[in-house]
Parts: sequence; structure tokens; C-alpha cells
Amino acid sequence: MKCPFCAHLEDKVVDSREGKEGHVIRRRRECLKCRKRFTSYERIEEIQFRLIKRDGRRVPFERNKVMTGLLKACEKRAVAMKDLEEVVDEIEGMLQESPDRELTTDRVGAHIMLRLRELDKIAYVRFASVYRRFEEPADFMAELKGLLDQKQRG
Repeated sequence: MKCPFCAHLEDKVVDSREGKEGHVIRRRRECLKCRKRFTSYERIEEIQFRLIKRDGRRVPFERNKVMTGLLKACEKRAVAMKDLEEVVDEIEGMLQESPDRELTTDRVGAHIMLRLRELDKIAYVRFASVYRRFEEPADFMAELKGLLDQKQRG
């Protein structure tokens, strides 16, 4: 921290206190050269993760929205909350690893579908019907056929 009085770069922290609601830390510092005291404030930098929608809009990532979609897909199914939390954690991890801190909704949806396919086939088809915008019964049949073909191969 640079001293505001003499621009020296070395100081010592004399006192630290939490600010309002724990979002800020107030530190009293003493310059090791001129011995004058000054105050600094530290705040946690919150990185805003964003999703890129199909139409190109960028919207904030909302963990609750992803969880709500998963819960709807898994309604009345024997899927543990722990497993759904893990899926959302994986998506947050993908966002953290992304250099731009953003992902396309296509990539997020594909990851969710992959994980739901492992966890519960019915939840997978429910989610796929919304994600892939099924409009006809034939759309459901094609997806179910793919699941049955996979089951017979594996």
C-alpha cells in the first residue's frame, strides 16, 4: 500500500475492523518511513458471471434459476438434492474457468442434459423438451428412441 503522504510502499497494519455487514474491512496503517497513519478499505470483488442467450443478449447468471429448472425437471422423481446442487456447482465451475466469465446457454443446457441423462432419464426428457423446444409428439418420440438405442448398446 502506498503511503498517501510520502509515497513509501511499506507500512504496517495497526488495527483492522469489519465494516458494515461484513462487506468491508477497515485497516489503520502506519507508514514505516514517515510514521504517519492512514486508513484503507478492502472490499471483496464480486465477479458477475453472465450467460449468452441464443439471441445474443447477455444476462446475469442466476444459480436459483438453474436450480429451479432442475427441480421442475426432477419433480416427483427420486433425484437427490445433493446431485442437483452438484450439477449447478459444475456450471459455476465452468463459468469460473471461462476467461470471459460467461458461457452460452447452449453450453449450459447441453451440460445439464448430459448430467440429467446420467441421473434420471425421465427428468432428462422433461428438461430436453423445454431446452430443445419440442413442439410435436414426434420430437418426444425421437428423444426416447435415442435413449432406448443407447440402453440397448450399453
